[in-house]
Amino acid sequence: MGVAGCGKSVLGAALADALACPLIEGDAFHPAENVAKMRAGIPLDDADRSGWLTTLGVELQRHPDGAILACSALKRAYRDKLRAAVPDLRFVHLEVTPEEARRRVASRAGEHYFQSNLVSSQFEALENPQDEPCVLSVDATRSLASLTQQVVQWSRVT
Repeated sequence: MGVAGCGKSVLGAALADALACPLIEGDAFHPAENVAKMRAGIPLDDADRSGWLTTLGVELQRHPDGAILACSALKRAYRDKLRAAVPDLRFVHLEVTPEEARRRVASRAGEHYFQSNLVSSQFEALENPQDEPCVLSVDATRSLASLTQQVVQWSRVT
């Protein structure tokens, strides 16, 4: 979980491979209305995300042996909605600076519908999960190999 550009999809794919489980790419489950808003540079609000989070919870339930979900889950209420669907759900919070997130999002222009001008709204919505149970916060600027190893080790002891 984390803001746009923090590396959720890249780390998620590496973790799915390392842990031999499916990857659920949260962006693929946004309804067309949400995608249109983001393409237009309009931030999503709680109402926009509600149905999307419900869909992601159902998708997680379809994988009782586990799955990796790449999803922003910016607010505690969003994470709690996902936890309600899967009570033993764990989160990896990819921490990144606003500047680095903007740089990363700008570098994928044309490849993704998310506009770089929306990065600020992501940081405004972000509620740090540091005091929540079953959350690992990591520095998203570390190497993919290092992050993968850290998360795999953590997943085996929690």
